[in-house]
Amino acid sequence: MARIDYSDPATANDRTRELLAKNRNANIFRMMAHSPSHLEQYCRLGGAIRHKGELDPIVRELAITRTGMLCEAPYEIVAHKRIGNNVGVTDAQNAALEDWRSATCFDDVQRAALAFTDEIVKLRRPTDATFNAIKSKLTPGALVELQLAVGFYVMTSKFLETFDIDMQPVSDVV
Repeated sequence: MARIDYSDPATANDRTRELLAKNRNANIFRMMAHSPSHLEQYCRLGGAIRHKGELDPIVRELAITRTGMLCEAPYEIVAHKRIGNNVGVTDAQNAALEDWRSATCFDDVQRAALAFTDEIVKLRRPTDATFNAIKSKLTPGALVELQLAVGFYVMTSKFLETFDIDMQPVSDVV
């Protein structure tokens, strides 16, 4: 159960109601709607990360889901496994993310991105070896997008866990 009540869309301003409706009134957005200006900016940056870059969407979703795992945020994991499936992440890849290093279902770019993700989340910064490995496989733009995606979803995972956001019923996320 969430640590504070979710906002009520019926009492929100028009723009907040529009953003909530666009995002299926999902619990994370209903919680964030307590601060309408931050909700709007969060949605803008999240939309850019997920829809406006050059980073391969499969690599992006693998990194986001892995970030949710490392941050121990079940809501994030469930949501982005589903989103990943929609952009081409296989069921085998989603199942293998917990122990991706021993899995054979990831290509070299995906493996480099997952190592980069692990180090961004676990270390102060990625090691030179890990950074250079992913740098050799992505354009500078895609590399920036990967780092921003991981950082954004660390923040999102921490938000979800701080407020103990409830999982959406399956009927709400399909």
